[in-house]
Formats: sequence, structure tokens, C-alpha cells
Amino acid sequence: MAQQSVKVLTLLVCVLWCAFAAAAGSPADEAIFNVGSYGAHADGQTDDSNAFLKAWEAACAASGKVKIQIPGGTYKLGPIVFKGPCPNVASLTVVHRGKILASTNLDKFDTDAWVTFYGVKGLRLSGGGTFDGQGAAAWDQNSCSKTKHCKALPVSVKFIHTNDTIVKKINSVNPKFFHMAVIGANKFRASDLKLEAPDESPNTDGIHIEASSDVKITNTSIHTGDDCISIGHGSTDILIARIECGPGHGLSIGSLGKYNYEKDVHGLVIRDSNITGTTNGVRIKTWENSPVSTVATNITFQNIQMTNVSNPIIIDQSYCPFANCGSKEPSKVKLSNINFIGIRGTSATPVGVTLICSKGYPCQNVNMQSVHLKYINGSEVTAVCANVSPSYSGTVIPKTCTAPSSANA
Repeated sequence: MAQQSVKVLTLLVCVLWCAFAAAAGSPADEAIFNVGSYGAHADGQTDDSNAFLKAWEAACAASGKVKIQIPGGTYKLGPIVFKGPCPNVASLTVVHRGKILASTNLDKFDTDAWVTFYGVKGLRLSGGGTFDGQGAAAWDQNSCSKTKHCKALPVSVKFIHTNDTIVKKINSVNPKFFHMAVIGANKFRASDLKLEAPDESPNTDGIHIEASSDVKITNTSIHTGDDCISIGHGSTDILIARIECGPGHGLSIGSLGKYNYEKDVHGLVIRDSNITGTTNGVRIKTWENSPVSTVATNITFQNIQMTNVSNPIIIDQSYCPFANCGSKEPSKVKLSNINFIGIRGTSATPVGVTLICSKGYPCQNVNMQSVHLKYINGSEVTAVCANVSPSYSGTVIPKTCTAPSSANA
């Protein structure tokens, strides 16, 4: 009798578990596509682009939940596009556990990206793997740090027109240009990333966001040669939080106002981050002589710790990274509702706050709240302002703004 009771109880547990698994979706429901099954060599020498594309095409043609596995090993890829839509796929997970090397032959690149995810919905990229752009072989061919009109080197990983994307625990080293770019995306989440390049590497922005909405970048470490994060035109509803930045050029809005197709920027929050040893801290930069008039508004920098940072707080509406940009016309980007809250730490330069706004469109409603900056030698820093009348609340050091020796904004 006891044995029969045990059998009945075991059967009941099995029935309940199977019912739960069916309701929750069991692992058996997920189709798995391993790049090794499609011919990837993982020897670091053979170009595995075709194997990766075949695995992607098979996964994209499947239905329901699908997973692409990139096991441990070293893979070599030329420029590659993982293209959607995948109409019958509910979510597409790429588990990247290896190391992927970019080709060092620039003749192979007829596009501005190395690895591109295009038009995909429900992408999940994770696994702790690394994208190695092998950029050191190409950095001396980068002219974009010297001239306004240049041919950009390829971005390592680019997300274009994606929707509902999650990128987690992914590494990038030594890109030829940006580590990552998010262009025309909606509902993009990235966290626990590690992006690294030498501080002298040109134009190696960590993450560039442009023409995108509902983007959140959190819990990420970026040590690179340009902006840790840059937010370009047409970006709305962006949250950047818990970033470790440095070396690099800081956390930037812009540059804005360079092209005639640019759109407005609004609803940006950068908070709860540490910036160390960078050439700028938190920055808004717009080109002089903008071809069209645009708006950048409702921007907040909050709870940022600066350590030995040059130019900790800067608005530069005369932005020109070259010796001569050919014009001194004022920027047409209208800045308003800009908040600097809880910015504190040490400045590597005597001027801790620089607010140089446009003569044509002076900044409106710039607020400084609870800002406390010290020069690295312990003395007070100064503030320089033009075409702006900031408001102050709480303890603000430095509080008094002086006019620059020359302002051409």
C-alpha cells in the first residue's frame, strides 16, 4: 500500500511539473544553432564569416525562441551583417563565449561597420565573449581626428534599426573606430559591458547613440581613447547610469549641429557614475555654424564623481576639434533646461566649469545644484561663462562665472 502511495505521489509530482514546464516554456522549446555545426573552425586564422551567416540565417528562418551558440575559441570574421527581420522568431539569443577577431585588411571593408545587427526584433546578446577589432593595425590610417571631411574606419559592433534589444556581459577591445554604435534603435538595454582601448587610440568612442529612443546603458566599464559615451542627434529618452569612465574624453552629448539632417535631442539623464583621468568630464558640444537649427533640451547630469578630470563640466558651442573649421558663425543648436546636480571631485585644470553658449542662441535655464569641485592642488577652481546666466542652488563651488578672454560662440 505504501509503495502504491509513493507511485501515485511521484506521478502527481510529474504531472504538476510537466504542466508548469509547459506553461513556462521548457528549454526543449528553444531551437539551438551552434556555429560549429555550420563549419566554424575557431582557430583564429580561418575566416568563419560564412559559418556565422549560415547559423544566423537558419536561426532567423526558425520560429519561436531561438539561440545561436558561439562556444569558447578564437574566431576570425570579416565585415558581416546579421540581418532581420526574423518574422516568426519571438526572441533571438546569441550566446557569445569566445573571442572574435576582426580582419586587419581594410580593403575588405566597404561599409562603416565590422559586425552589424540590422532590423532585428527581440535580440539578446550575452555570454561574456569578446569582440577584438584589432584596431592598432589601422589607427594610423584614421584621418577623422584631423579633418572634418574624412572616411570613417569601421565600428566594431553596430545595432541599426533594432527593437527590444538586450546586450549583457559582452567585452570589446581595440576597435578600429567606435566600440559600439546604436543607430535608429528603440528599446535598447545594455549592461555589464567592458570596453577597452589605449587612451591614445583615435576616435574609439565606447558607445555612440544616435537617432534612438528608450535606451538604457548601465553598470559598464569604459577605458578608451575618445568619449566613453557619446549621444548624437535625434536621441530621446536616454538613461546612462553607473558608468566607470576613464581614460577617455568623458560622457558627452554631441557633437551636435554638424549635418543638415539632424533632429532634436531631449530627455537625457546621465547619473551615478565615476569619471577618472579624462580630458573632459560631462560635456555638451555643438559645432559652430550649424547647417540647421535644432533643439537639445531636458538634459540632466547627476551624482557624478570626478577624479583628476580636465574640464569637469563643459558646454562648448564653438566645438571644433581641428586647427581650423573654416567658420566663426554661431552654433544654431538651442540648449535649454540643462541641469548639473551633485557634481563633485577634483579638476586637473584650474577652470572647473566652462559654459560657452552660442551668441546666436544663448543657453536657457542652465541650473547648477550642489556642485563642489576642487583643483588637484587643493585650491579653488574657477568658472568661465559666455551667453548664459546659470542659476544656483545648494552649495556650488565655483559659483562666480567670469567671461572668457575671448568667446567666438
